[in-house]
Amino acid sequence: MAEPAGPFHLLRAGPGRFLCYCRPGGAVCVTDAMEVWAADLGDCPAFGCQCPPEEHSAMLRAALGRGTAELSLGPGSATLRLPEEPRCPALALAQLPPAEARRQLQALVFGMAGCIETLERRLEAAVETLATSCSPQKNSARSQQLFLPDPSPRKNRTAGSALPAKRKVPGESLINPGFKSKKAPSGVNFEDS
Repeated sequence: MAEPAGPFHLLRAGPGRFLCYCRPGGAVCVTDAMEVWAADLGDCPAFGCQCPPEEHSAMLRAALGRGTAELSLGPGSATLRLPEEPRCPALALAQLPPAEARRQLQALVFGMAGCIETLERRLEAAVETLATSCSPQKNSARSQQLFLPDPSPRKNRTAGSALPAKRKVPGESLINPGFKSKKAPSGVNFEDS
């Protein structure tokens, strides 16, 4: 049972919705979750295809990605049309027997569940990385470290360059150190003018 390979694309045919996906080895499948239609691109089952299977596969994936692929259903078969690709206009898909269709649907469900599980783990890891790198506490602590002086300057100095710490005297000017105001500070008097 081959696991499906993405990308997965939704198609519409009349009122129904279909899922188109590829399997390893170059097979393309379309399903409505009850029946499965498939074709092996290696056998080149395209109508009027004038290109090698690898190129046809690339054109098919591009058309599915752009949303230009069209699906039409017939009795026991389906046709995937690529209107923008004149060299590969359509791909014939055969309806799989019920037992094979069940195996393909089972592989599809578990393959998609595995993809979802992997994406969830990657998303959790990315969110965790963003949370730790963008944490407000961490950012504020980091910015404080950048702008605040070291709280223990004596520990960082070598023994030969240690200078005695000068204490600030109350009332001493910060702009003109050593000058001490003789008067107590007073407010601004707006009535004098």
